[in-house]
Amino acid sequence: MLSRQENAAQPFAQRVDSIIKRVEACLDEHLAGSDQLSHAMAYSVFNGGKRLRPLLVHASGELLDIDPDLLLAPACAVELIHCYSLVHDDLPAMDDDALRRGRPTTHLQFDEATAILAGDALQAMAFEILASEPALTARPNSALRMCATLARACGAQGMAGGQALDLDMEGQRPDKTALEHMFALKTGALIRASILLPACLRPELPAAAHADLTKFADCLGLGFQICDDLLDIEGETAVIGKTAGSDQALDKATWPALFGCDPARSRIAELAAEASICLDRVGGNTEALSWLTDRLLNRDR
Repeated sequence: MLSRQENAAQPFAQRVDSIIKRVEACLDEHLAGSDQLSHAMAYSVFNGGKRLRPLLVHASGELLDIDPDLLLAPACAVELIHCYSLVHDDLPAMDDDALRRGRPTTHLQFDEATAILAGDALQAMAFEILASEPALTARPNSALRMCATLARACGAQGMAGGQALDLDMEGQRPDKTALEHMFALKTGALIRASILLPACLRPELPAAAHADLTKFADCLGLGFQICDDLLDIEGETAVIGKTAGSDQALDKATWPALFGCDPARSRIAELAAEASICLDRVGGNTEALSWLTDRLLNRDR
């Protein structure tokens, strides 16, 4: 494994694959099992995901000079929460999607009951990992802060609340403030958690730096969701890995559908610029987070 000094000397783009392999090896260890629920959980996690949130954990950790060994548990935990949310979002009662990353969604590959239970179990496993990882249990205050940070991100003030607002807005025309608030909960909260989890290991981080890091995360999360909305309109099913046009079919409130594709692109550029300013104010080794910001806000899938 590379030391922190070697990490700093090697561009993040060249280390992405090794970080992902390490995260997936850890996930594979936790997801071993031979019963149907275990198979459904593994199917939901090992489905071609890009592991963007674990990469954000590691990139933020590099900014804050955190030992990479301390980042593996939060990276796995945040990915498990993300995967659980996708399983539940795809259910007929929610978005009723048939494809996820080019494969049948979990409730179609197995059945609805198994999909619900798989999502529940993945969520529980995320907190089990944070609470039992030896590298973190030696730092109980940091582990507790991580659990609280992740819990807020996936609860009523995070993803679950955002999904509820998203469902309420179907067929509606909310203004930009209301729409972006929903995005900040549904998508942005977990991206924010990915970036702030490493900060739980730096309680001495100045309040101003923490605020700038939070603002950076919020800009990135909002830009990411607007980009996702654009892909639903302009992308191809074979490329984006899910059914293109599904948001339009459900008459969902999306940024480009309500305010136009060109303005959406302008909004993404505006958020990218604001994120860059915030990151510069935090200081430190920003190379990894800057590279990921460009990747997340200029993607085609």
